[in-house]
Amino acid sequence: MVTPVFSRAIVIVLDGAGCGELPDASAYGDEGSDTLGHVAARVPLRVPHLRSIGLGRVTALGGAEAPVSGAYGRMAEVSPGKDSVTGHWELMGLRLETPFATFPQGFPAALIDEFERRIGRSTLGNVVASGTAIIDQLGEEHLRTGRPIVYTSADSVFQVAAHEDVIPVAEQYRICETAFDLVAPAGVARVIARPFIGSPGRFTRTSHRHDYAVAPWGETLLDRLTGRGIAVTAIGKVNDLFAGRGISRTIPTVSDDAGMAALATVMEDAAGGLIFLNLVDFDTVYGHRNDVHGYAGNLERFDERLGALLVQLRHHDLLVVTADHGNDPTTPSTDHSREYVPVLLAGAHVARDVNIGTRETFADLGQTLAHNFGVSPLSHGRSFLEEIVVQHP
Repeated sequence: MVTPVFSRAIVIVLDGAGCGELPDASAYGDEGSDTLGHVAARVPLRVPHLRSIGLGRVTALGGAEAPVSGAYGRMAEVSPGKDSVTGHWELMGLRLETPFATFPQGFPAALIDEFERRIGRSTLGNVVASGTAIIDQLGEEHLRTGRPIVYTSADSVFQVAAHEDVIPVAEQYRICETAFDLVAPAGVARVIARPFIGSPGRFTRTSHRHDYAVAPWGETLLDRLTGRGIAVTAIGKVNDLFAGRGISRTIPTVSDDAGMAALATVMEDAAGGLIFLNLVDFDTVYGHRNDVHGYAGNLERFDERLGALLVQLRHHDLLVVTADHGNDPTTPSTDHSREYVPVLLAGAHVARDVNIGTRETFADLGQTLAHNFGVSPLSHGRSFLEEIVVQHP
């Protein structure tokens, strides 16, 4: 077996942290989107550690350029779509040829009728909506009637919102499992439980969100690694996005701060393999709510934790910071945006100030990790391992 250059890889996905529109963005209604660049233009960002690993080289952050202690570039998504499932699968080497089904006019009446029959409740909504706006709009009626709120977005999602005092969380999960059995065969990528609490005018979504995603229909890097006995630790919603496939250990989280704390703990005891973390607050708490200052604040909090993480890296670690799509909070849309994503790489064996350019697919990351760990090449992607490793004379 090949000895890996990096015995341990830590991949952090900043959910919804795009860095500029893709060439086909106009086909998705996302022309002009630039999540990180637009946030930085509105709010002067204090992110010295992200700058130190190259973020200022792939997006305009403003201010003076800082020396870069790692490799950097950006990646394009070739799979159709702009949702988390599609993005994460492509990052791990699985390219979609056809997009997941979306329902811009709401779900067909026959499907909703069957869903209501199976759960024994009528529903509210069945519209395309922002998750926070829909509970403000229909939450009071939900409290009065007990009818769960069904909604979707520009992505392939069937979302169910219900107050935790009206429909207990466990029952909400059962309702979503019923929905998944019904809509997954129709090509929907995910069903998401969206519990909330509070009173009219003060509704708040809770940390009991749960995603039910279809299983990958081809092998990913995660399958290749666990098939060879190489540990894969999933933190945050990663386990949900892969339907548990190819994952040795999963750690759920309730916030980005909790995710970074969990990562620090895992890094203390994980000897090797892949540690794969999703930080969802960029997307769900700030991007979808068009909260520019909140997004900027979350970047700065992440940057502070990143500084501690960089010190914690072992000699043969590879750190990767990337994203799965955009979610530009400065545009009128509250949906994901079709954007390039940054790929920032750090570690003792990563060459300094190396630009790996614009990669043709997110799958280049998965292929690079497959190359490093000596598992069979993935179906898609081109490894950039040799471009980033320090070359000794």
